[in-house]
Amino acid sequence: MTEQIAYVTLLPMALIRAVFWFALFIFFTFCFVVLFEYGTHDFANGFQKEFARVKSFVTKEAERVQKPKK
Repeated sequence: MTEQIAYVTLLPMALIRAVFWFALFIFFTFCFVVLFEYGTHDFANGFQKEFARVKSFVTKEAERVQKPKK
């Protein structure tokens, strides 16, 4: 009975850990793409440009999903 309780309490922590690793993977993939496209000399400026591009894409897609098609 104790093993089942321990399993139930560890499940939320495993989910948090999985979400953390997924977010870390997305972040470093984004950094790699920026580094590949802009190089080390213009990384900060490229990061800002690409982040703005991704942000506008996400907001545009979110607006498209919210508007029902008639």
